[in-house]
Amino acid sequence: MTKKESLKASRRPVDPAIERVPKDIYEKELYRLQAELVKMQEWVRLEGVRMVVVFEGRDAAGKGSAIKRVTQYLNPRVASIVALPTPSDREKTQWYFARYIKELPAAGEIRLFDRSWYNRAGVEKVMGFCTPDEYRRFLHQTPIFERLLIEEGILLRKYWFSVSDAEQENRFKSRLRDPMRQWKLSPMDLESITRWEEYSRAKDEMLVHTDIAESPWYIVEGDDKRRARLNMIHHLLSTVPYFAAMRPPLELPKRPEQAGYERPPRELSHYVEDYAAELLERHDKGEKHAKKVKAEKDGKAAKADQEAPPQA
Repeated sequence: MTKKESLKASRRPVDPAIERVPKDIYEKELYRLQAELVKMQEWVRLEGVRMVVVFEGRDAAGKGSAIKRVTQYLNPRVASIVALPTPSDREKTQWYFARYIKELPAAGEIRLFDRSWYNRAGVEKVMGFCTPDEYRRFLHQTPIFERLLIEEGILLRKYWFSVSDAEQENRFKSRLRDPMRQWKLSPMDLESITRWEEYSRAKDEMLVHTDIAESPWYIVEGDDKRRARLNMIHHLLSTVPYFAAMRPPLELPKRPEQAGYERPPRELSHYVEDYAAELLERHDKGEKHAKKVKAEKDGKAAKADQEAPPQA
């Protein structure tokens, strides 16, 4: 088998049997699950739980959009996203896990890692950003490191978002065409297309060494983003022993009577311009113009009908 044939055989096509979840079903169930996430957050906060959720996977596999749906209604003081940049020169000389340890949660906090210490098992290994010794040491130390986190009482969940070769390429093309999302693409992302097989081998080796009983990997099929988000959130909730924590009832206090306060004159402050009013004015003018044009067009059509000779 040639290298080209081997590469083609290693790629996974889009599964035609995967039915896209209809939007109405997706939105209704997503909202229900997000309500459960809010309950879980309150349980974490009131019970002083520490939770870490790791999101890993190929580029454009849907990690970021899943994280966005998880955090949409959560308190950022409780649930925060960790997305670390390239390590500094000083951090490169530290123990590899040191900069991730600084990001671990305190009591009553959730940390969502948008990529994590597993960078070393993926991009660093494939792109040659770490030495073979550093890579082997990582595979040896990671299960030990994660067992220490779990022994410390941290709830650790790890999700690998899987995407087919064809779907990944479709998403890259979509981002290239969309100026609002081009920032999501980097030369490193595009490099993953030509190194598909190397990333596959790296992922397989990572799972062999780090898919341990205390901290298993959970694979999320990501070709249908809606399905992936529902599946991932539902699974996370099912693995956490949360309950609907009772919040103390709140009542709005009665507003006190005015005690002589007078607001300073408006002209003494710098107010933001009412751009929205200008926008609405332009919209109204556009609507009136469209109605006028339509009325003129309808009038001309009616006049033409009246002037047309009767048909035999």
